Amino acid sequence: MSAGRQDAESVDEQKSGRQGRRRRVWVIVALVVIAFLLAVCWVGLRAITVKDGLIKSQELIAQIQNGGNVDEVLPELSESAASAGAAASDPVWWVLEWTPVAGDNLKGVRLAAQSLDALVNGVALPVMGDEDSTGSITERLLDATDDQAQHITELADGLESVSQSPFLVSVVREGVEDVDEVMSAAAPMIGVLPSLLGGEGERNYLLVFQNNAETLALGGSAAAQTLVRVDGGAISIGAQGDSGNYQNGVAVDVDVPPSAIELYTSYLVDHINTSMSRPDFPTAAKIMREWWQRDIADDEIAGVISIDPIALSRILVATGPIELASGEVLSEENAVSLLLSEVYGRWDSYKEPELVDGFFADTAAAVFDKIATGDFDLKDMLWAITESASEGSVLAWSDDEKVTDAIEGARISGVLPTVNSDTTTVGIYFNNTNGSKIDYFTETATTATAVCEADTRTFTATASLTLPLTQRQAEALPRYVQSMEYGTRFRDSIYIYGPPGTTLADATFNGDEVTITHRDIDDLGRPVVSFEAWFDPGDSVDVTATFVGSDGDYGPLAVQTNPMVRGEKPVVTDGCAG
Repeated sequence: MSAGRQDAESVDEQKSGRQGRRRRVWVIVALVVIAFLLAVCWVGLRAITVKDGLIKSQELIAQIQNGGNVDEVLPELSESAASAGAAASDPVWWVLEWTPVAGDNLKGVRLAAQSLDALVNGVALPVMGDEDSTGSITERLLDATDDQAQHITELADGLESVSQSPFLVSVVREGVEDVDEVMSAAAPMIGVLPSLLGGEGERNYLLVFQNNAETLALGGSAAAQTLVRVDGGAISIGAQGDSGNYQNGVAVDVDVPPSAIELYTSYLVDHINTSMSRPDFPTAAKIMREWWQRDIADDEIAGVISIDPIALSRILVATGPIELASGEVLSEENAVSLLLSEVYGRWDSYKEPELVDGFFADTAAAVFDKIATGDFDLKDMLWAITESASEGSVLAWSDDEKVTDAIEGARISGVLPTVNSDTTTVGIYFNNTNGSKIDYFTETATTATAVCEADTRTFTATASLTLPLTQRQAEALPRYVQSMEYGTRFRDSIYIYGPPGTTLADATFNGDEVTITHRDIDDLGRPVVSFEAWFDPGDSVDVTATFVGSDGDYGPLAVQTNPMVRGEKPVVTDGCAG
């Protein structure tokens, strides 16, 4: 064979090899494209399942929120949430999450679906239980949260991260942000519940019953206390105390700043009933814990929880009426009037304080026996606690930093915000300083306005108080309800806390016997002005404070005030909004 022919055949072979390789490459490319298209189609079908499951779940959740029967709706909600969660957990779906732009949208949808599935099927369904469930509702809650805490925390972190993606399309972003809002609130609490419920050993909590008839900044006088033990999710009641069990007049050893003593006097730390005077629940909780450990028993106390009859009336919606040892029935309709007014007409608290204290103790025990058994409507109980916490009728403090972090910024913490970025909050508080129980009858109103001019913000807050009784009606009240020293003459101290970073510009008042007692004190990182107001039946007084601040990062204007029996909701006019 000639050399030329050999060369030609070699060229043909090389050309054929290259063509073969090209064909293989195109075949591979075609297969990859087909596989990708099939994966996209598969994920598209799964996405339809996820979408249907999420939409159905949203409809069922709305049903529950609008009063639907949880026992009837929950099984269907469980099924739709599980369907959405399973469809979004497909491995092909996970692979496509790595694709640019579209991947973040797929990840957001998956995390939203899995989050809903975890909350419904991982927590809600096991807690609600069925006829075959064992243990109390709190024991089931411990088991469920212990099992799901880490998973839910990871989902919440993932949602928070993906919600920041600039590639989310509007419909996905809206859904992700909705679920992220729920998870950012739920995850921290679910994370700490196993510890709070005694999953790591017995924990003691001091339950403080506040009396709104003798109003103070955090609610009212600390009328009665109960030690609550939680171990493995089981709740039991220990010792109980009342004001007669303590060495009133002998201060407890708790470090409080000089501003607190100057504003609220030594009564803040040397009389247990006035422990709630300062609008800072961590201060009050530490004082209450020290009272208990010094004068009742040296129990380890992991936290302090406060509740008042207004919150109790809501809780009774969930538990239903409760029969007391006396034979009468405590209900949502009569709880406030019975505990804050009628009880003082039955017994003379000056002559028979043990009977009144015993009645309060019996009431607390009966309610917590009912709650400990889990015999209540969970949806109504969640509403009762949430609503009461938002109004300041339920407060909580713990020496556990994880719990503190979980409730930071929420009203249940009983802490005024230290910055204005989220909300610009003004504090307005009425403190009964005459030892009466007249605040079952007093009517209060609060207002706040914000005005922006050039580089200045002006905040004006007003507090109004009225006693809508005639002299004859006041004289007919039980002696214990009237003023301890002054009969039918009454006295309140009114405190107005300006926003952080502002200064007091002016303080005025209307009323025959009103004086400004402090106007140059900062407390809790805020300027404070306080007034002393004397009033008789039929009188009205109002006080006003104006604060000025330079232009800066101010959130929407808000007001915090006492939970009052007859208090109007704060009226806010924010001229700086938008």
